[in-house]
Amino acid sequence: MDVVTPRTLDEALCLKAELPQARFLQGGTDVLVELNFDRSRPPALVNLNEVAELRGWSRENGALLLGAGLTYAEAMRGALADEMPALAEASRTVGSPQIRNRGTIGGNLGTASPAGDALPPLLAEGAVVLVASVRGERRIPLDAFLVGVKRNVLEPDEIIVSVRVEPSRAPQTFMKVGPRNAMVISVCSLALHADLARGELRAAFGSAAPTVRLVSAPLDARESFPDLVAGAASPIDDVRGTAAYRRHALRVLAGRALERCLA
Repeated sequence: MDVVTPRTLDEALCLKAELPQARFLQGGTDVLVELNFDRSRPPALVNLNEVAELRGWSRENGALLLGAGLTYAEAMRGALADEMPALAEASRTVGSPQIRNRGTIGGNLGTASPAGDALPPLLAEGAVVLVASVRGERRIPLDAFLVGVKRNVLEPDEIIVSVRVEPSRAPQTFMKVGPRNAMVISVCSLALHADLARGELRAAFGSAAPTVRLVSAPLDARESFPDLVAGAASPIDDVRGTAAYRRHALRVLAGRALERCLA
């Protein structure tokens, strides 16, 4: 298996066009598991770690641009954690320190697992995904980018470049249920925003439907909001929990998140 390391985004886009069957990786926390268990054997790996355009985050006309290579460790500290506290909370629950230093926002989007911890906070903030190819760029709302379990609308020659978010600065939080608080795939997860400026409650949940889902309601619907969230789920029974338990857990998480955000 060949390993190729582009140095610029243009080089990476050319490689994506030339090698559509290759696996592109940043942190590799999902791809290397597939390789180790022989679930995937691509003809080549393309290492995006040296592409500076994909790293870190920046501000753009009041919005935040989160590079696809932004790590969970970077998302949970400093000014970015102040701007997006729910994303910071979610990032703190991801894996071990080693995984948080390697795992990236772009990887979470590329894998498109409904259990991706970064996805509910991004969906609740109305994130837009910027993808690029040698043909040009596309901006896709996150709820349209994710279309099924581990499925997204990325074309074979496209790379995830960044995520654009206009931070609401609303009281917000992230919670998840699992056998323990961290280093575990969630049974279900929830990010909640109490947007006082817009008079709106928004909750995005994971691991309880084929994709993360968003539920919104007026602020005065606080009492019924936990039931609304649980009713929007379409969970399954699996080794991590039953569908009935997931609905119940979402209802409890939504209630606790409301107490935290509206205290």
